Amino acid sequence: MFLERNPRFVSRLTRETLALIMAGGRGGRLSSLTDWRTKPAIPFGGKFRLIDFPLSNCINSGIRRVGILTQYKAHSLIQHVQRGWGFLRGEFGEFVELIPAQQRMDKPLWYSGTADSVYQNIDIIQAHDPSYVLILAGDHVYKMDYGAMIARHVESDADVTVGCVQVSLEQARAFGVMTVEKDGRVTALTEKPTHPEPMPGKDDVALVSMGIYVFNRDYLLQVLREDAENFASSRDFGRDVLPAAIQRDHVQAFPFSDPVSGKQAYWRDVGTVDAFYRANQELIQEEPELDLYDDEWPIWTYQAQLPPAKFMHDQSGKRGMAIDSMVSGGNIIAGASVRRSVLFSRVKVGPGAEVKESVILPRVTVGDGCRVRNAVIDEGCRIPPGMVIGEDLESDRERFHVTPGGVVLVTAEMLGQEVAHVR
Repeated sequence: MFLERNPRFVSRLTRETLALIMAGGRGGRLSSLTDWRTKPAIPFGGKFRLIDFPLSNCINSGIRRVGILTQYKAHSLIQHVQRGWGFLRGEFGEFVELIPAQQRMDKPLWYSGTADSVYQNIDIIQAHDPSYVLILAGDHVYKMDYGAMIARHVESDADVTVGCVQVSLEQARAFGVMTVEKDGRVTALTEKPTHPEPMPGKDDVALVSMGIYVFNRDYLLQVLREDAENFASSRDFGRDVLPAAIQRDHVQAFPFSDPVSGKQAYWRDVGTVDAFYRANQELIQEEPELDLYDDEWPIWTYQAQLPPAKFMHDQSGKRGMAIDSMVSGGNIIAGASVRRSVLFSRVKVGPGAEVKESVILPRVTVGDGCRVRNAVIDEGCRIPPGMVIGEDLESDRERFHVTPGGVVLVTAEMLGQEVAHVR
């Protein structure tokens, strides 16, 4: 194989690849978390945003030509990318390029689907002249070397390769479920089926698409043009483009697994408030599946210049402390107790307050004597002194959003406060 004969095989492939990150969706299942920001701009893990994960994967994989397709309420996303991802050198052909939805001469419309978002930017793809186009979702949490996937795509002589993971049958209803032959060739893709088909020999799991695709450039342009001429199409990769390709061309599956152990690798679709809450809570485990402290595969982000977290007071009943938690720069825990929680930057917790099993987004103030449990508190909220959240769900439902899993989502609007500028 060429891969064995030439050690620069993968690096040459990544250099010839253009990555396009689809970051224009609202993510309506996240309730009010996406009222003022697009889903990829949502904070995650104490200091990151969801968009940082596919971007970091690109940089760590050696892919340094990246376009970000934006549409819905993209200001905070654009601001974050401009501040944190402007370090690449244009004179070396490197870039992270923001591509907003534009009014085209022949089609003055918003993107009507994932495939349409790429189709409307065919001219940009042609201008960059890549050999391969890597299509990514901007709202999943994982660490993945795309170079290995692109190499497998080339070696298998596929027209398109689809990244895939194993999930439970219950979870599979929210994804595109794939049927695969022994050699990895995809024979069917069913989008969000009511009764997902299990994997052969594994009755409790299904193989689903991650929303990660590698296309040969010319093949991608061909199928996008064909899809655009099909008036019955919904202009979606999973519903339209890939099923048509499977019927006539070579579509290959790439199982996403740990390169050392071969086991299922960490991947989370945080598409609901419950999933977002759980994924953040997993990070405070002693040995979480997602290692944010991995020096060999760092997650890059915009780093605000903030003072260290501070813990104040050492009095009985009013002792500033955080246990089994993650805290961030600019935090002030003043005579308060924080347990099994994730606190983002600039969070202040007042004397006598208790925060347990919660995710507190940036610039939140938790007033004196508050009790907050099993909650997600959105950016900029000011929790009034003495307020109790998460102990009486019936009462919480009258004021806030309570998820099927019993997590209480609180936003500034729900508190009757002016919506803070989401940054």
